[in-house]
This record gives sequence, C-alpha cells and structure tokens, in this order.
Amino acid sequence: MIAVASSRAGSIGRSQGLASGLVGILFDGGFAWCAFWLAYLLRYQGELGGTILPADWESFATFHGKAVLFVILTVAVLTLRGTYRLPRWTGLLDETSLVVGGLTTAMSGVILWAFFLRFAPSRLVFIYAWALAIALFVMRRASGRAVRRWFWARGIGVDRVLVVGAGQIGRRIMQAMMGQPDLGYRLVGFVDNPVEHGPIPVATEHRIVHAKRLGTPDEVGEVVVDYRVDEVIIALPAADHERVLAIVGQCRARDVTFKVVPDLFQLSIDRVDLAEVAGVPLIGLKASAITGTSYLVKRTMDLIIAIAILTMMAMPMAIIAWLIRRDSPGPVLWRQPRVGHNGTPFILTKFRTMVAEAEHHRSDLIAVGSANGDADPRLFKMRDDPRLTNVGRLLRRFSLDELPQFVHVLRGQMSVVGPRPPLPDEVGGYEEWHEQRLMVTPGLTGLWQVNGRSNLSFDEMVRLDLYYAEHWSPWLDVKIMLRTIPAVLTGNGAY
Repeated sequence: MIAVASSRAGSIGRSQGLASGLVGILFDGGFAWCAFWLAYLLRYQGELGGTILPADWESFATFHGKAVLFVILTVAVLTLRGTYRLPRWTGLLDETSLVVGGLTTAMSGVILWAFFLRFAPSRLVFIYAWALAIALFVMRRASGRAVRRWFWARGIGVDRVLVVGAGQIGRRIMQAMMGQPDLGYRLVGFVDNPVEHGPIPVATEHRIVHAKRLGTPDEVGEVVVDYRVDEVIIALPAADHERVLAIVGQCRARDVTFKVVPDLFQLSIDRVDLAEVAGVPLIGLKASAITGTSYLVKRTMDLIIAIAILTMMAMPMAIIAWLIRRDSPGPVLWRQPRVGHNGTPFILTKFRTMVAEAEHHRSDLIAVGSANGDADPRLFKMRDDPRLTNVGRLLRRFSLDELPQFVHVLRGQMSVVGPRPPLPDEVGGYEEWHEQRLMVTPGLTGLWQVNGRSNLSFDEMVRLDLYYAEHWSPWLDVKIMLRTIPAVLTGNGAY
C-alpha cells in the first residue's frame, strides 16, 4: 500500500505513534536496567556460574556504568532499527528478530567498552543480562499484543475502515481485515458503483462474511462522516486515476487518513516476488499453487493420514459394504469421472449412496431445479434427493461414503484437504476466475466443508478454495481437519 495521509489526521496519527514510541522506550529502558540487576543477583547472590570468593565480591554499584551504557545503546539501536514504529501487521517473530539483533549489538558495545577499561569483575553478568533482556523484551511484546488483541476483539481501540472499490483488489483488502480482526481494523463497509447491489460475500478462514455497500465513490465524504470512518483505503484500478484524485480530495476535506493500493496486476503482495538487478526492480508473479517444499510437506501429511485411516477403518468399511448390498440392488462402489489437479481427469470412487440408475435422472433433476431457481449446474446438490437409498442417506449424513477416497490420496490424485473435485460438466460452465481452483489438488475436506458444505453457493465455495490456495500452511490443514470432525458429526450442510 502507498500511504498518503491528510494534514490533521496525519498529525494525530503521528502524535499517537510518538506517544506509543516513547512509552515503548521507557519500558525497554527499564527492562534493560532490570535485566542487568537480575543478572547481578544471579551471579553474586545465587552464585550461578561458580562460587564467589569474599575477595571477589562486588556491589551492584560496580556495574552501574555498564548498565546505563546498556540502556542507552539498547534504546538507540532499537530506535535506529525502527522497532518503535513498526506497522501493526508485523508478526511477533519478525519483531523478536529485530529485538534480539538490537540487544546483541548493544551488549557487544558494552562488552567492548568493558574490555578497553580492563573491567575485572565477573563478565558472566553481561551474558546473563543479555539473555534476561531478550526474555523480558519478548515477554513485554507478547503480553502487549495479547492485551491489544483482547481490546480489539471487543471493538475497543480499533480503526474503522472504509474500502473504496469492490473489485479483486478491494475484496482482498476486505478479506484480510475481516479474516484477521487481531490487526485492529474494523471494516464498516465499502463503496462502489451502483452496479453492485447489496452486500458482497467475502471468504475468510472461518466463514463467508458479507461486506455492506454504503454508497458510491462520489459519496465517500458523506459516508466518512455518517459512519465515523477513521481510515479510507482506495482500491480502484489504475485507469480510475481521476476518480482516485477526487476521492483523495474528499478525504482531505474531512481530515481523514487514507491509503491508496497500487493496482499491481490485481495481485496481493503475498503473490508478488520482488528482486533487483543492477538497481533495476524486477517483479515476478507467484502462482496460486502449492509447490516445492510445501508440496512435499503436504504430501507427507497426506500419506501418513491416508494409511492410518484406511488401516483403522478397514473393518467399518467392510460392514458398510455389506449394508449397501443388503439395502438395494447395485454395486457397492460408485465411480464417476472428476477433474483433478491442473485439469487432469481421474475416476472418483465412493460408496454408492443412490439407486443404481441415479445418473440417468441427474439431467432431469438439474433442469427442474434450474427452472425453480434453486439449482446451480456447476454445484448440483439436492436437500431431499429422491435417488438416495436408506443406507445412502445415513452415509451422506456423516460423510462415510467418502472413505474409499483415501485410496485416491495414496495415489496422489487427491489430498486430505483441498477443493472439492468437480465433474467435467461443471468445469465446462466455469468462468475464467473459477478455473484457478484447479491449480490445487482436490481434497476430501476443505474450507468449503467446514463452512457450510452444500449450503454454500458455487461462487462462495470458489472464494474459499482460492483463499485456501493463497494462504496454505501445514497449520491451516491441521485446523481444517480438526474443524471437519464437528462438521461431520453434526452433519451441517450434508445432503
């Protein structure tokens, strides 16, 4: 984002930032002094590191000069490193790295100064003070974040944000803010052209949420006043340069902070690869796919889970096969062509839950559903499908019909977590942006399943799939698998 702030709002933000920085400096200075004092106690009172002979005993006053120097160097180095003016979205690990580097530099200066002065008392105090300072500084920042998040989760101290533009850029901004409330932003809504009617769905990790449309870009000034907006984020295409300038003028007239998102091929920053050659910036585009080491980690997880499930569920699967045989005529397993990773076709195998001639009636049911306006050919599901058998209805209710798909996981055709594998006919009706979901190996469960399953519209499902592809991590897979358990037990959206 390219930040541009108005006069009064900018001065207020700078004043708040200065006050926060000064408080941080005072705390860090105090903790640096405490670290030296605690280090002295450990060495001379606790005798950690060896016995202190009476002739070698020193009072803390001997270390006062070194402690003061450590405080000054610590504050100076951390200030120069920008530790007291980090953006709110900086992670704890990133901040910890800055803190550890700053404290190491500061303590190196203290030790170097003591060496020149031929300082005789135990130098273990310096090592202990360095380690204690790291612990105290990190604890302060972790607890500070916890307190801020506690307040932000309750709407205290958050910045009320208005997004201008509901295109791909604007949706990504709204997605980040609505999906990460711990950033301290509260989205009040968006403004866009009258083409957009009503709220728009935004995919987050936990659910589909809807952002409210509050007006048009020409009404930004009025919306800012009516909804007490603290910050405006302008996410319009580069072609709307004149309109952006007009909105900037409205923000300045109302003394509200604003930021402009650069229209970089309508991509989020996490999909941009920045490099430099001879001072010339180069911009590469990352694919929305899980590749390289990430793929190896995900594949390893898939193999371990698939082998474990197939081993533990071998007997229950045999019982299910027997029940299907007893319930209705036809094969135990049901096979259907599906589209996998990068559009590669494969034959999906499930336990049969419908009558043997179910596929012959599918087109008729789609036609009836489309005529009634409650069926999407790209995601056809019926709440009360007449083709379901008695046992099949129970299997669908708890997703037991999908157990044979773990064989596809072993083969690498599917993953435990990923987008729903579509039918070839469904893919034929995709729009261009829908096809991005095919860049990820399909899965048995995913954000679509834990957030409503068949209750979701097709576009909502695709948005969740794209969110998953762009934000994948092993921990995200684990969270989805854990959330799948209650989703399956409750049968929410299963039919």
